[in-house]
Amino acid sequence: MYFIAIFGLLLAGFCLYMIVRPQMFADNIIRFGQKPWFHYFEIISRFLAGSLFIYFAEQTLYPIIFKIIGYVMVAVSIGLLIIGEDRHKYFAIWSANTFRNKFRWIGMLTIPFAIFLIYIALGQSILHFT
Repeated sequence: MYFIAIFGLLLAGFCLYMIVRPQMFADNIIRFGQKPWFHYFEIISRFLAGSLFIYFAEQTLYPIIFKIIGYVMVAVSIGLLIIGEDRHKYFAIWSANTFRNKFRWIGMLTIPFAIFLIYIALGQSILHFT
């Protein structure tokens, strides 16, 4: 469950970065997409995070939500593996350029989800303290 809370904190950090510096966020996506290990990092990180979401789901306030998120992340990692590196890189660069002017709004809309993730990840342990 602490892994999920840390994930929520990282997500909140990315959201704040998108809100404060949306253009730089887009530029960094493009730079990251040019790295030779980008594709494999994305696959492995999504697969591991998704697996951990599934594994720790029962320790949260809403296990079904975390299981769904986990299975979606695992499915995305498999999908990235199937579509291949070139298409993945193209999509990353395309989306960074296409949504460059929308990242501030995306960050603002995603912050509540990040806070919700932290709450439902830690809610079970918080409730036990009372």
